[in-house]
Amino acid sequence: MRKVPLAGAAAAVLLAVAGLVSFATASQAAGPSPARSQTLVFIVHFSPFEVLHLNPNPDPATGYGFGDELTFHDQLFSHGQHAGDDGGSCVIVDGAQVLANCSDWIHLAGGTITTQFENGPPPRKQIAITGGTGIYNTVGGDGSLVEFGNGTGKLTLHVLSLVARAGRA
Repeated sequence: MRKVPLAGAAAAVLLAVAGLVSFATASQAAGPSPARSQTLVFIVHFSPFEVLHLNPNPDPATGYGFGDELTFHDQLFSHGQHAGDDGGSCVIVDGAQVLANCSDWIHLAGGTITTQFENGPPPRKQIAITGGTGIYNTVGGDGSLVEFGNGTGKLTLHVLSLVARAGRA
């Protein structure tokens, strides 16, 4: 049974994105500048996750059923320093495969980044950045989360500002 990778993946992906995204300052030229992108990399320390067993008839091999929910709250690190945290939940959509639809928030200095991803047994997860708040209110993009299997993982986010910023005269 792969309970730890499923919960760890959900938490790691969403935690890594939110706190460290910063965008280049606006262009010195007048008029709008092109959208900016940045790659952020975090080491994730997965929390123990909680399972809400809501399905009265789970898959006998895995113990999970359609509609069961996993919740998590992880810690994110960059260059050896605490960079933020993330939290979220995953709803099981296939108990036999322990396949889940997950949403996550990543809290970083200056705002929050939100993500969504499919979680399952493989250690590598693909992530979609769905938005944010504060200085991250115009972000989108994608990323990946790789679970190392020892309670840690690596979150890589490709963050794109979806709104061109006006330049300075």
